[in-house]
Amino acid sequence: MSRIRGWPVTLEEGPVGLRPLRVRDAAVLRRTRVRNADWLRPWEPTHPEMPLQTSNLTPYVAMLQAIRREARQGISMPWAITYNGEFAGQLTVSAIVWGSARSAQVGYWIDSSYAGRGVTPTAVALAVDHSFFTVGLHRIEANIRPENRASRRVAEKLGFREEGLRKRQLHIDGAWRDHICYALTSEDVPDGLLARWRRRGGRTAGPDMSSNAE
Repeated sequence: MSRIRGWPVTLEEGPVGLRPLRVRDAAVLRRTRVRNADWLRPWEPTHPEMPLQTSNLTPYVAMLQAIRREARQGISMPWAITYNGEFAGQLTVSAIVWGSARSAQVGYWIDSSYAGRGVTPTAVALAVDHSFFTVGLHRIEANIRPENRASRRVAEKLGFREEGLRKRQLHIDGAWRDHICYALTSEDVPDGLLARWRRRGGRTAGPDMSSNAE
């Protein structure tokens, strides 16, 4: 499959939005990640081609070009998370597999200044609903470090099912780290994940952190 049905698309729920990442986001992406380097480092996969701190835009431009290319190939949906129209983070539905699997992974990070407002779970719910009911995916995973309690709470509050530990799954902050696999299938949320999130109050009680399923 070379093109994703329903992509590119902008999604909104109140002040929270998802819009496709653009190459011209490189500057704001760099500023945000550098400002949040200490916040993100314990949870971010080690990407030598895109360090958290760099004065050079080139790695960010290259990364954005690469993920947009993956979107054109039908294997990724890279969004900017926005809050009242301002850049607030990144969410990517990636590792999309078609055929009989129709599965993907969701990963996200958010600017610490927007934490505690329910931005992350709302953005995840928007992305999952679009992935299931427009794109046609069947299963979505979020793989999260056991130590990342805030991100685990996001998955749990949304009703993701814990499916077990994946040993040394990703290289993060200098070492191979274990991850807990959380998952949803379309049958789990027949009325949509966003509707479930609204019924549960529509916001988190604590801070939102980053998931590493990218």
